[in-house]
Amino acid sequence: MLEYINKLDKQTGHEWIETSLTGKALLTAPLLNKGTAFTEEERRELLLLGKLPFKVETLDEQVERAIEQYKRYSSTLQKFIYLNNLHDKNQVLFYKLVSEHLKEMLPMIYTPGVGTAVKAFSREFRQPRGLYIDFLHQDKIREMLRNRTQEGVELIVVTDGEGILGIGDQGIGGMDIPIAKLMVYCLCGIDPYKTLPVMLDAGTDNPHLLQDEMYLGWRHKRVRGESYDQFIQNFIDGVKEEFPNSFLHWEDLGRANARRILQKYQDQHCMFNDDMQGTGVVTLAALLAAIHASKVPLENQRAIVFGAGTAGVGIADQLFQALVRSGVSKENARKQIWLIDRSGLLVDGDPDIADFQKVYARPSDERNLWPPEKRELLSVVQTIKPTILVGCSTVRGAFSEEVVRTMAAQVAQPVIFPLSNPNQNAEQTPENILNWSDGKALIATGSPFDEVSYNGKSIKVAQCNNALAFPGIGLAIMATKAERLTDNMLWAAAEAISRQSPVRQDEFQPLLPCVADIPQLAKQVAVSVAEQAIKDNVARNIPSVSIEDFIQQHIWKPAYRPIKLIK
Repeated sequence: MLEYINKLDKQTGHEWIETSLTGKALLTAPLLNKGTAFTEEERRELLLLGKLPFKVETLDEQVERAIEQYKRYSSTLQKFIYLNNLHDKNQVLFYKLVSEHLKEMLPMIYTPGVGTAVKAFSREFRQPRGLYIDFLHQDKIREMLRNRTQEGVELIVVTDGEGILGIGDQGIGGMDIPIAKLMVYCLCGIDPYKTLPVMLDAGTDNPHLLQDEMYLGWRHKRVRGESYDQFIQNFIDGVKEEFPNSFLHWEDLGRANARRILQKYQDQHCMFNDDMQGTGVVTLAALLAAIHASKVPLENQRAIVFGAGTAGVGIADQLFQALVRSGVSKENARKQIWLIDRSGLLVDGDPDIADFQKVYARPSDERNLWPPEKRELLSVVQTIKPTILVGCSTVRGAFSEEVVRTMAAQVAQPVIFPLSNPNQNAEQTPENILNWSDGKALIATGSPFDEVSYNGKSIKVAQCNNALAFPGIGLAIMATKAERLTDNMLWAAAEAISRQSPVRQDEFQPLLPCVADIPQLAKQVAVSVAEQAIKDNVARNIPSVSIEDFIQQHIWKPAYRPIKLIK
């Protein structure tokens, strides 16, 4: 049963909410609860008299109390729990609070704080959120989707918990990832009333979870093969039926599934894989900024991607397409990218190469150039003299001093991105890279690092955070009601982010905007992506005003709407 309906008078722009909930039930509905901000009239109509203290507060007054409470906690997990409890009780207050303290609080609710919470999910569980769809009940997927509490779902973030944040298979704990992603979306202007987090519980291969009696998911080895594929098919069929115009955002699937699911279904429903496409877009944006700073043309770049999983191949995809756009042939563009996986450099014909990696394997005619002993990172760096080195391996310290010094000796300004999350998995620290390269390296990381002191200067390091990309992409898709996400739209997003790079104004500034600036950046990205959606003829909602005004009209702000009882 739907608990509420959003109403809008298009002539006056007046918004309100109509609900069937009253009394205690209303106070426990996080999308409706105003707490002490319910007006006298609302308290009478909605049967709240006597259930709240006398004073009617403003949202700003509630924020003051919330920040005072927040400051009482010291650990990341405690702060994460406090903020999520607030989100469970009053979402408008939550978003208003976090939006006003974004730089401090975003790392608590998103990367890196959410990684700690994912691992503690079953033991810290307090309240269900979103939908949990398990393998054993897949015949009831449509019923589960209808059990949502709101109408008009337009954005669904879904995971199966297999490949979380560099910490691997976390099973049911993966649900914290869609929740966190949707928080970021909403902080950047997406209406939370239109969002839905989903956990597809296909089991887990994490032995610690399988042995943990407090584990809340399906305690069963992870389902694979045809059974898993049918589970995904049933879910997508349900989404297409219940939410035909929705945008489906995939998150943290295993490397064996992420790419093939996207390739199979992306022309059937508008969807996006953040680990592939989001990571690729943000990394490309940072690379474009670094290329601008180094003044070495894109077509002359030689890139090594160390770690050829979902993220690594996604980065290679975006770089490949950028090279082709710059005039390089497809054949030569692929030859300018070297991928190194667990077993070394990918070479065509090797038996352990996965299908999604084959397109970037070195061609057979190069096999004699790459005997097994020459396929590890340092040897490849020595041989090809790369201008770019990107790490997605989660191998701590893989970018050794010798690797960095070799690169720095071969090119004027090496571009080195240790992107693995969390910080302890990074291929190297920015401080070491800067020192070993004698200050020449252009650096971006996956998780946030402190500023680095070099030659008396304090240098900020860019964070390749997907939050710079996916909110703007999602905002554009929802505004234009795009039928699908095209490669041109991803390129438009990368260019939009890169145009805002601080290094374009000052060579000592970071390659990417600060993550705390994502609300403003999301609008700029959305404008570019929406324009491209219209050019690509995938937009079903064409604006009658300027693109800037059109996007602004679709931006949600945390503010209380009047609430009335459904008559």
